[in-house]
Amino acid sequence: MTLLAPTLEAFFSERLINQRRVSANTVSAYRDTFRLLLAFAQGQTGRAPSKLRLEDLDAALVGKFLHYLESERGNGARTRNVRLAAIHSLFRYAALRHPDHSALIERVLAVPPKRCDRTLVAFLGDDEVDALLGAPDRSTPIGRRDYALLLLAIQSGLRVSELVSLTCEDVVLSSEPYVRCTGKGRKERSTPLTKATASTLKNLMREVGGELSEPLFPSAHGAMALTRYAVSVLVARHAASAALQCPSLGTKRITPHVLRHTAAMRLLHAGVDSSVIALWLGHESVETTQVYIHADLALKERALDRTTPVGVVPGRYRPADKLLAFLEAL
Repeated sequence: MTLLAPTLEAFFSERLINQRRVSANTVSAYRDTFRLLLAFAQGQTGRAPSKLRLEDLDAALVGKFLHYLESERGNGARTRNVRLAAIHSLFRYAALRHPDHSALIERVLAVPPKRCDRTLVAFLGDDEVDALLGAPDRSTPIGRRDYALLLLAIQSGLRVSELVSLTCEDVVLSSEPYVRCTGKGRKERSTPLTKATASTLKNLMREVGGELSEPLFPSAHGAMALTRYAVSVLVARHAASAALQCPSLGTKRITPHVLRHTAAMRLLHAGVDSSVIALWLGHESVETTQVYIHADLALKERALDRTTPVGVVPGRYRPADKLLAFLEAL
């Protein structure tokens, strides 16, 4: 066995799991990266993954692998950068164990991430939220479960991984109801619930049995929790159904993360400070929450109104003539 195999095994068992105690999602993401990388390296060198040497994964091969991700697998720059970050993490660990390969390792660590466009976050307006919540058929158990999940996602802003990991024990229905979860970085947080959401979850728990250890959102078979993929599918399905009543939904790609963005934007529109929104969403830094301010055109409109010269009526230019209005809209 070469140096690469024991180094990679120790990287997962010692560094990621024992020392850093990363989440299962992080372990899975890193695992998938090295599955792809080792399979690609096998195709390039003709060596089985267990026979690959550390020097086989040089900067040139890593560069070819990143190009393969974009050109053949159709991955975007962000996914490419995530894969590269995992590779960099392995090689930083290898630098401590194999200083004799420092030149090779430094060349791999010098492979830069690719710059990518930063688009505005997508979120739903009030009419779109109402249409989406009206899509599940609440006369059926699955429809009631889906409605409760959508309502909680839009009100709480929980990540999809946090939603599917909830158990009945995580919902506290006291005089001040809240839901608790463990998010990124193993940080536990609690999010208050509105009366409507608390009542919906109470009814759902009564229907699924209410055992403390049972998943809050079970699959159709009842024993297992919904997967992240299943939640993505049900959100997309209900969004497509709701688009028949609210056509603007058909112009957007609705994912569980869009519901998280929607929760943040509703808080922002209500005048909640961005530092509170960061705590609400479980962000590591308040700077992460600034993307919602950039996406909030109404907030920018209010800022523009405050800068209007004295004696001028606040507001944007509105052409009086229909033809001018048509040209202005182009």
